[in-house]
Amino acid sequence: MDLQQSSGFVQAIQLGKQVTTSEGPLVILDDINFSIAAGTSVAILGASGSGKTTLLGLLAGLDASSTGQALINDIDLGSLDEDGRALLRADNVGFVFQNFQLLKGLTALENVMLPLELATAAKPAEAARGILSRVGLADRMHHYPGQLSGGEQQRCAIARAFAASPQVLFADEPTGNLDQATGKRIIDLLFELNREQGTTLIMATHDEELASQCDRRLHLQGGKLVNQ
Repeated sequence: MDLQQSSGFVQAIQLGKQVTTSEGPLVILDDINFSIAAGTSVAILGASGSGKTTLLGLLAGLDASSTGQALINDIDLGSLDEDGRALLRADNVGFVFQNFQLLKGLTALENVMLPLELATAAKPAEAARGILSRVGLADRMHHYPGQLSGGEQQRCAIARAFAASPQVLFADEPTGNLDQATGKRIIDLLFELNREQGTTLIMATHDEELASQCDRRLHLQGGKLVNQ
């Protein structure tokens, strides 16, 4: 599903998420509305439990909304089945998680090759080696995640996210499990690659300093968008 000719933006229209608990319905997100222009960087700020991770999941098509719409490049994710959303993500979306989400049984090289293979890219091994070298892991390509430090694992995760040149990259607290110095290097790398590739970057964070580096900030409070 190639969207390269589309206008390129991410949009939420009256987006909401509700789950059922033993105590009754729980509203996680309520009536979220915004549009993000292609190539911009946006921070989604909020305290723990404000709905940041849930919002990223809806925008990336990793989860289904209860109400409203999430669109990537004019395509309503809710109109796609699970296979359709997976295909859209493979071609157009990258994701960096707080806990890295590397596959433990694969080497760094194999982890980065995976999205390239899913996107049926030409010469995936060559492309993976190139992006791993770009993030400073040229000498760690054949190491498994358990043999890498936290910072190295996150660099590998960033390489995996950018490997297929996604139009949109989502990052969920990408420095949350790293010390301050390592976290700063990771963020510098993330923004550097983002500028080079012209990717739309949407990052969930509680870090105001990190958010200040983005073009725009959105604030979540109790599942509602405030102070756009």
